Amino acid sequence: MTKKILVLPGDGIGPEIVEQAVRVIEYLRDDAGLDISISQALVGGAAYDTTGHPLPQATLDQARDADAILLGAVGGPQYEALERGLRPERALLGLRSELHLFSNLRPALMYPALTDASSLKPEVVSGLDIMIVRELTGGIYFGSPRGIRTLDNGQREGFNTLVYNEAEIERIARSAFDIAMKRNRRLCSVDKANVLEVSELWREVVCRVANEYPDVELSHMYVDNAAMQLVREPKQFDVMVTGNMFGDILSDAAAMLTGSIGMLPSASLDTQGKGMYEPIHGSAPDIAGQGIANPLATILSVAMLLRYTLDEAGFADRIEQSVEAVLDDGLRTADISQDSESIGTAAMGDAVLEKLHQSAN
Repeated sequence: MTKKILVLPGDGIGPEIVEQAVRVIEYLRDDAGLDISISQALVGGAAYDTTGHPLPQATLDQARDADAILLGAVGGPQYEALERGLRPERALLGLRSELHLFSNLRPALMYPALTDASSLKPEVVSGLDIMIVRELTGGIYFGSPRGIRTLDNGQREGFNTLVYNEAEIERIARSAFDIAMKRNRRLCSVDKANVLEVSELWREVVCRVANEYPDVELSHMYVDNAAMQLVREPKQFDVMVTGNMFGDILSDAAAMLTGSIGMLPSASLDTQGKGMYEPIHGSAPDIAGQGIANPLATILSVAMLLRYTLDEAGFADRIEQSVEAVLDDGLRTADISQDSESIGTAAMGDAVLEKLHQSAN
């Protein structure tokens, strides 16, 4: 049965990097026999410019109908003055919420050829391979009440609500334990249980779920210490699981251990394995349209899409091996180049496609 992939290029460098990822998908469809169909829709600022809303109903309907979604990036400085509900980023929150994409997988993998690109010493990051599992549809980003109000004394006050219920914690904990079972069977749960009641419940529920996974070694760490340990000794971690805001921050910190945020993909999954896949970097409006953005995180997001939603591990392996081979050949975009020699977005896409062709022979 033909699987449907919805492509959402978005804003900034989104269209440029997605174009290269779509070339990979089209190659697998046309030359390698992958049974898929591809459609595109507007999202983020591009959607607001055309329809007046960052997540038009037509896009949401297509997203619901698709088996998997490939997203580029959203946002830009020209949209910052819009009211909050119309900003491009609200499209991301809307897609995650409406599609129930609760489990966000963010790998931090150090490719051997890029060890020198990290800001940390090679011996600290060499061999790094972490999976951060972030709860994506709860916590302070979605809690209510929220807003900005004026107090009796005339001062304005901003407020947000951090809330998790047992079912939400159980669901993300099981997702993380399942992933740990497929890796090195070590899971670190990150919270702030010494200060936050929400984290007290988080730790209690994670411990309860751990009884269902006796083969996984569970540890706990406060989020401030986890941030320090990611820089001090990152290879101590295998899988990390945490809430929405903590995961947002820690996964970006982990990304930079690898040398560039432009190298790392992500997946956001529902309970059935349907997912939205995207690079974890932003729209980078400062370099948009220059043809120099790194498309590898988006191409690797396609590999995750194939692995986690379409159950095509063989194709996913070929993409990941092709990316590694390109890096081993010394090809670099500007963000991962250690000297003045670098190639552009399309040339990097060409190189990955060439490796894919070679892997088929």
